Amino acid sequence: RWYAWCDRLGLMVWQDMPSGDRSIGPNDPVVARNAASSLQFEVEFHSIIDGLQNHPSVVAWVPFNEGWGQYETARIARFVRQKDPTRWLDAVSGWVDRPVGQMLDIHAYPGPAIPPLDAKRAAVLGEFGGLGLPVEGHTWQEKKNWGYRSYDTTDALTSAYEQLITNLRPMIGDGLNAAIYTQVSDVEIEVNGLLTYDRAVLKMDADRVREINQKLFLPAPNFYPVLEDAEDSPRDWNFTIDVPADDWMKPEFDDSKWNRAQAGFGTPGTPGSVVRTVWDSKQIWLRRAFGWAGPPLGVLHLRIHHDEDCQVYLNGVLIADLKGYITGYVLVPLRPEHMDLLNTTLNVIAATCTQTGGGQYLDLGLIQIEELPQ
Repeated sequence: RWYAWCDRLGLMVWQDMPSGDRSIGPNDPVVARNAASSLQFEVEFHSIIDGLQNHPSVVAWVPFNEGWGQYETARIARFVRQKDPTRWLDAVSGWVDRPVGQMLDIHAYPGPAIPPLDAKRAAVLGEFGGLGLPVEGHTWQEKKNWGYRSYDTTDALTSAYEQLITNLRPMIGDGLNAAIYTQVSDVEIEVNGLLTYDRAVLKMDADRVREINQKLFLPAPNFYPVLEDAEDSPRDWNFTIDVPADDWMKPEFDDSKWNRAQAGFGTPGTPGSVVRTVWDSKQIWLRRAFGWAGPPLGVLHLRIHHDEDCQVYLNGVLIADLKGYITGYVLVPLRPEHMDLLNTTLNVIAATCTQTGGGQYLDLGLIQIEELPQ
């Protein structure tokens, strides 16, 4: 019945073979399955293909996921292609790639991310997202549920989803061919579904999600930098690691006695960082003055890499309060009224970041994104 509804609704199904046996990591040898185990796997996969081949919703076969039970990858890929050459083959979904199949598939949480481009295989983000929201009374267990990122309200969850899709869009122009969000519904302790475990509650704002997703089909937008970040070139900031006065984020605050150095700030080895100034204390405060010629050309976004919790102010007004860490630069959509904070004389952006564990890093900038007509 599920596949019949996918056929009717036009949903495209990538059919995994259920995982079995132990897991392997990216650099581990393949699993040495015994003869009975491998025979059972192949008999059941054969039956799945036979049973589902007449459903047009099934567009791809996926033998292995994240290294679980992965063995003789090239032979299994040939087996699937010989059995059904009409559908795509995603031989390995996740991180134990072997150069076979028609897709190079990575998983990134929360992501998004793009795999290295391969001349012979489609670039695929097989899993990303994992944004969690437990809904009391609708979970598999009462306590200790989790998502890769956790939120408290529908609005916060939907805004986080918007940020993910905003960062996914430029990857299409970079060569990303497909992306699959995790996941449709909660699965036992994992509360990162669009729906609760009992399918009774839709956890995101459906109208907003539809509007967000439709942007994936628009032409690539124009990007207009307002304040350059330091990913590609050094940028000077005033900074301190000593707790400043309460009005430290205000434009009129005197930061002349602060230190001056080049972004990004952090510890070497932090994933995705471009460290030019070492910051290894508990907290850092940054300020930078900049001009802006105007006029408004699009929606204002923060471009930032933070590890971990970070607050950002524009001309004294809080424009972003970001939790946790990320492993690369992302775009954060700002509210329409934040564009009105910019003036054509002098502006000040201020930020603070708090280290909670592991690596640490902070760098940021501002960019306008202008949508083009279809």
